[in-house]
Amino acid sequence: MSGERPEQGQLTASNNLDKTDATLATIDAMVDGLNDHDIDNMGRFFSDSFRWMGNAGCGFKDGLKEFQENWQRPFQAAFSDKVCIDEARIAQGEWCAAFGRQEAVHSGTFMGIEPTGKRVEIRYMDFWKVVDEKIVDNWVMVDFPHVMRQLGTDPFSGHGWDATDSSSMPVRNGE
Repeated sequence: MSGERPEQGQLTASNNLDKTDATLATIDAMVDGLNDHDIDNMGRFFSDSFRWMGNAGCGFKDGLKEFQENWQRPFQAAFSDKVCIDEARIAQGEWCAAFGRQEAVHSGTFMGIEPTGKRVEIRYMDFWKVVDEKIVDNWVMVDFPHVMRQLGTDPFSGHGWDATDSSSMPVRNGE
């Protein structure tokens, strides 16, 4: 790249590093709330005006109520017996990132796919910004194509670049 370089890390430029322990405590408690399926009480962990910014198929949820009604409730309706497992977390100041999986049963319609009763793995990555022990921003990537493939649908119609991989990523549900 020639010429002037773009500024990097703008969102973390004023990160308060003294907040790392409080940030981790908020994320720990929030994940416990998710595993308790406690949608109605998510305000303990999220500010009312927080932003949930997801990849295609997930969307943008502006505020706690929109997140509850247009993400959490439909997700829980599609996937029951769900448990969230952060496999790795990195926290620094007001920021925490994680990747992991949810294990669940496909018990409701998902992306037009009728319930199969299959147990699936739902991989994700999250980046959270925590201010005053509440999540104010949440950037999310949920691997819906992986879920759809477990349910017998190829969202790429055979054109996915992973078709040329020398091996496949190991999956916990035996795919």
